[in-house]
Amino acid sequence: MAYQVLARKYRPQRFADVAGQDHVTVTLMNALTQGRIAHGYIFSGHRGIGKTTIARILAMALNCRNAIGSALRPTAEPCEVCESCTEIKAGNAVDVIEIDAATNRGIDEIRELRDAARYRPARDKYKIYILDEAHQITDAAFNALLKTLEEPPDHIVFMMATTQPEDIPQTVRSRCQHFSFHAVKLVDILGELRGIAEREGVDADEAALSLLAEAGDGSMRDALSIMDQAIASAPVEDGRPRLVAGQIRELMGTVPNAVFERILQAVDGNRSAEVITVANQLLDAGNSPAQLARQFVRYLRNAVIAKIAGIGVDGAGADGVAGELLQISADEQRRAGRSAALFSEEELTRFLQVMLRTFDELGYRQEQRFHFELGLLKLVHLRRLLPIEEVLSQFPVGGGSRPGPGVATARSVSAPPASPVRNPVSGAATARVLETNAAVVSAPAFSPFEKDQSRNRFDEKAVVVTQTVATVVPIAPPMPVPVAVPTPVPLVAPAELILTDGDVMGAALVEVGDLAEAAVALPVFEERRETVIEKLDASSSLDVQPSSLHSAEELQRVAVDALSAAKNQDTPADAMADAEWTVAGNEIRVQTELSKTMLPMVINAEAEKLVKNALREAGAGALKLVLLPGVKTAASAKKPRAVKSGSAQAKAMEHPIVQRAQTLFNAEIRNVIDLTDNE
Repeated sequence: MAYQVLARKYRPQRFADVAGQDHVTVTLMNALTQGRIAHGYIFSGHRGIGKTTIARILAMALNCRNAIGSALRPTAEPCEVCESCTEIKAGNAVDVIEIDAATNRGIDEIRELRDAARYRPARDKYKIYILDEAHQITDAAFNALLKTLEEPPDHIVFMMATTQPEDIPQTVRSRCQHFSFHAVKLVDILGELRGIAEREGVDADEAALSLLAEAGDGSMRDALSIMDQAIASAPVEDGRPRLVAGQIRELMGTVPNAVFERILQAVDGNRSAEVITVANQLLDAGNSPAQLARQFVRYLRNAVIAKIAGIGVDGAGADGVAGELLQISADEQRRAGRSAALFSEEELTRFLQVMLRTFDELGYRQEQRFHFELGLLKLVHLRRLLPIEEVLSQFPVGGGSRPGPGVATARSVSAPPASPVRNPVSGAATARVLETNAAVVSAPAFSPFEKDQSRNRFDEKAVVVTQTVATVVPIAPPMPVPVAVPTPVPLVAPAELILTDGDVMGAALVEVGDLAEAAVALPVFEERRETVIEKLDASSSLDVQPSSLHSAEELQRVAVDALSAAKNQDTPADAMADAEWTVAGNEIRVQTELSKTMLPMVINAEAEKLVKNALREAGAGALKLVLLPGVKTAASAKKPRAVKSGSAQAKAMEHPIVQRAQTLFNAEIRNVIDLTDNE
């Protein structure tokens, strides 16, 4: 008799002989016992795990001549002795038609099958059609089979085996019972290989059998095919072939995982030269870079799983779930545990990601060796990088205690331009203000963000904190600088707004207030400040404000916010945001980008009224609003739009880390995504 390969010779002939598919075999045996036979079955799953085998066993059980419970057939298993069972086992049964759907995939072949299905079986109880690789059938052919699948004759049973069940139309799947097969576990494959080796008279150590089982990758047929090849190439001792791990690795073109363990040890020691040396030895030995990268990816995956499952360097903790996740031998589990102990879970994840990308790139790169070596060097360099979380955590974000409400701090600001309506301040008052500022600057903030955190809010009251001031070098009063008086007639300020020397000194302390937490004890300051605020509130009904208190950007922001808050005013708000705002004399000139025709249509009377009301509430009611049409210029750059107060971009710009990044790297904010819940 001609030689028969192991995968065919030891093909299961009973449900109990099928390894790793108990959920399918138990269900089918119960259905046979209860007589609940479906007219269509779909068997799907990985290659070489028993789909077609179970279809043949089910066909034998359906057409077996002996009834279930008889002496020759006590269970739902086929008897294997009747004519039907022996013919189906030999593959020459008349009523069991096995069709290769990859070849007979057209609508003409399916029409012939449908016509032949009308006739009753020649001898057995059922006429059974086994369609292998059923996903290869065309959609038109499946459509031709729909009616037969929905209402078949009582003597017809369809069995479809496929590795891609998603390619079968849903209309077909809904008319059949679908069984999803599992990948065979390593222990099940190892047990089958051990039994076959004994029956074949082959001496094989445990390491060799484990290597064959791992090479099967969940497929019993693949493991048996590799074992058949290994037996043929194995040396013969005392008339018995002997399988060893080294000979099997050489046959499969793989390298021992000890090499990858050594590479990871070199990566942990930051030894780039050793990593390149090991890679050079592997490549010079004739190993393919793609094969090495594939095997290294599998080893890194095992190391990641060992780290997650908590497998120790001695293999402790490899039972239970960890053993299910790591389908490798005990020696390899210990090896993966040793490699996982060198790195953190995040580092192993980065290593796996880098090697996966390297393996993907090797498929279309010309110099595969260079890219493989580059991928290994990246692993060494990754150990030198710090996670972004660790870098950000080194930035001080709150060194000192934040001053409570009512505590005035110091902030250096530029002096406002002199106004002809104010009384000149004496040199002594200016010297006292500068002395206070010098004492404040001498006490630096705890962190670069303290200046932003300790800044006064508009709703905080200023109180005086007594502090001992160090020796102050007196500063000479500044030289008077001639100031050009503007042409318009100056507005006479009320008597309540004329500041004395004490008022200027107190106001300077409030203005200088956020670089440190120091101030000078001036009992009169609090009383005078409250008096000035009360008088300013009393005179707020007057629309007389100095123009220096209102910048064009601030007025633009107020107007845009008012239009954005109003209903159906988004277009005028965008136009105002894109416009150029300037304050000239007693006018607010808004240079828009709209034409003379479009200007009154976009910024209508209602929008203009909203803008004027907003400017009046902001204290700029005395200024006249002038809207100007735009002039098209090709070289003019579009001005960045003002940030709306309270928006996500405004909050992002106020964040200390963002401000720090802008200071260090001159960064700019382009896109802001708001991930907060808007309920």
